[in-house]
This record gives sequence, structure tokens and C-alpha cells, in this order.
Amino acid sequence: MPRTEEQFEKIRDKKKTLIMETALELFANHGYYPTSISMIAKEAGISKGLLYNYFDSKEALIQEIIETGIEKFTELFDTNRDGILSCEEFEHFVRETFRVLNDNISYYKLYFSTIMQPRVFDLIREKMHEIIPRYLKMLVVYYDKLGVEHPAQEALIFGAVMDGISMNYIMDPENFPVEKTIQSIIDKFGHCKKDIS
Repeated sequence: MPRTEEQFEKIRDKKKTLIMETALELFANHGYYPTSISMIAKEAGISKGLLYNYFDSKEALIQEIIETGIEKFTELFDTNRDGILSCEEFEHFVRETFRVLNDNISYYKLYFSTIMQPRVFDLIREKMHEIIPRYLKMLVVYYDKLGVEHPAQEALIFGAVMDGISMNYIMDPENFPVEKTIQSIIDKFGHCKKDIS
């Protein structure tokens, strides 16, 4: 019996995931630039030609890996998609960020080590500039409604703190005081003593 279109799609998704996971492992262990398409194909147990059916270059592959990670976090922000951040959504975002990091330690080790490299960042710069301002604007409105004196500055500092703490956490998750840190971030940056609804 021939396969259905849905079965073909599942096979294709599974193969694409295999390629991305294999590339991630190699990028993490050997670095992005020394890892070749040939190495990824060999490690994944597929032909180089088949890999090119999914990704037309190594740059396209790293872009998709990193963009997938960005999307995981944006899905945690403004969960009801109304364009307005609530105190509950702020707290949810902070807590869920660390759950996602914990569930994907190897991915985020790659993410943070590669995103800081200027040539790699250039590959995702456009996507970052498309996504980040939208969420930053929501944070600024959130802080403005709470009466924070410098809402734009507070939003930028919150983002930088989340980035820095996330990097420290993934380097040594077993010894990082994650629960206390989460609560401290919520207390210091949530500003949720007032109702902003």
C-alpha cells in the first residue's frame, strides 16, 4: 500500500529533526566553522545530497536551529496573544524560560556560544531585529502601566539579566540556585504589586 501524504510529511519531519539534532551535536562538540555538511551527513547516516534536500547550506541549517530556539521563547511571552503583557504572563515567561533551558541544555549551550560570534550573528541578525522589538515594546508598555520610572531602560535591563542568568545556568545547571533566582527575577523585575489590568 502506498504511503499517504501525511505519512510522507511525518517521515520528512523526522529526517529534518535528525539532521538538526546531529548538526547541533557536532556544532556543540567541534564548533560551527570546523563542522562541514559532509560531517553532518555522515554522522546522521544519510547522503550529502539528501541533506541538501532539507537545507541548501550550512548557514541555512544554523539559521533554522537558532530561529527555532528564538521561537520557543516567543511562544512563552504574551500567552493569550492579545499584545498586552500581564503580571501572570510575566511570571509565566520567567518560569517557563528556565524550564525550556533545562529541557534543552545542549541546544542552548550551542545557542549562546554561537550567537556571540559576529559572523554567526550576522546570519540571524535580520530575524532578531524582526522579533525582538515587538516583545521589547510590549515590555515597555507593561512597565509604563506599572509606573516604572524608566520603562524602556527597565525592559532592556530585564532582557540583559535574563540573557546573562540563562548563560550562567546552562553552564552549570546542577549547582545553580535556579528556584531562588527565578523568584528573585520575578520580585525585582515583575513590579507586580499593583494590578495593571
